[in-house]
Amino acid sequence: MRILLFSGKGGVGKTSLAAATGVRLSELGYRTLVMSVDPAHSLGDSFDIGGDLFHGRTADPYPIDDRLSIQEVNIQTEIKRHWGEIAAYITGLLRTTGVGDVQAQELAILPGMEELSALMYVNEHRRDNRYDVVVLDCAPTAESIRFISMPTTLDWYMKHIFSVQRNVLKAVRPIANRIAPLDLPPDSYFGNIQSLFGRLQGVEEALQDPAVTSVRLVTNPEQMVLRETQRAFVYFSLHGLTVDCVVANRVLPDSVVDAFFLDWHRTQAEKLREMEEYFAPVPVRRVPLLGREVLNVNRLREVAALLYPDGDDPAKPLATERPYTFSQSDGCYEIRLRLPFAAKGEISLFKKGDELVVEIGSLRRHIGLPTSMATLTPSRARLDGGILKVEMKEAQ
Repeated sequence: MRILLFSGKGGVGKTSLAAATGVRLSELGYRTLVMSVDPAHSLGDSFDIGGDLFHGRTADPYPIDDRLSIQEVNIQTEIKRHWGEIAAYITGLLRTTGVGDVQAQELAILPGMEELSALMYVNEHRRDNRYDVVVLDCAPTAESIRFISMPTTLDWYMKHIFSVQRNVLKAVRPIANRIAPLDLPPDSYFGNIQSLFGRLQGVEEALQDPAVTSVRLVTNPEQMVLRETQRAFVYFSLHGLTVDCVVANRVLPDSVVDAFFLDWHRTQAEKLREMEEYFAPVPVRRVPLLGREVLNVNRLREVAALLYPDGDDPAKPLATERPYTFSQSDGCYEIRLRLPFAAKGEISLFKKGDELVVEIGSLRRHIGLPTSMATLTPSRARLDGGILKVEMKEAQ
């Protein structure tokens, strides 16, 4: 099964592009699910399915045609299905502090519940081979990063904290519940956590396998949007996922020649050149600004034709290797950049703001640095078997 993850800053049009991708995939014969992980769901609107017919029915896959379904993860439904013991304990705890019933139920929705529920569905579909491709319409960038980091975080908790915490509470609960003002969580609470963790096992490996999962970042050719896309590119790479395409959406068409848009044309052209340079060798695809809203299958088909010209298959990976990786050992950070055709004499590099810039002849590569490395400077670089290894240390 293939997983295509569409992410980007809120409002850039990733839902329309994810939906259009789903339409193209189904027309190519793939059993396809487009799943929205964004709490502000708009996937149903993209297919122009509204009113009472649609309301409340997308917590499960909703069929668009024989090969295409959509799903909007509904947190209230997920709590009833998967988070019962956890939500019940937190709700009861809040009630003892004087919080009203409705407020307690709302506050019992912890950050990450929706993302973990979506990951469980993805893992379930992968194991059952129900779909050939799952397209994920993710929440805005920050939530997307939390989404893909959830398996690692939960795995660390289960290995280092869970067993100790469960055993200690099991021993002290009978006494503590008699003298403490609040009851400690019952063992069923921990059983719920363990069950959820079991349903996630294997999903992290699937997300980090470029043959299975591809990230497609959606952006607009504007400075503030582009900066967030660059940061997302860095952090997806840091978490081991492969970004195989960047989509510049809502590019002004050349046919728009009104004098009012002259400056827009100039600035967009400048940002598009910057994108090509920054994200190389990852391809940057362009989708023009359309003259009308994208709200049904026919219009989604039009978008798909622009995004995947010449009958391109969206399921095929456009890249299977991350352009660079980060590592840390014995207090020394290292960046590894694949340069298979470079020679030692033609490589130079320097630090610029929170980026490492590598020049190979007339070509320039920009490597955005994560926060933990942004203050470091390159101290040593070597080319080894087509891989440039750059050591980063604190400035002396």
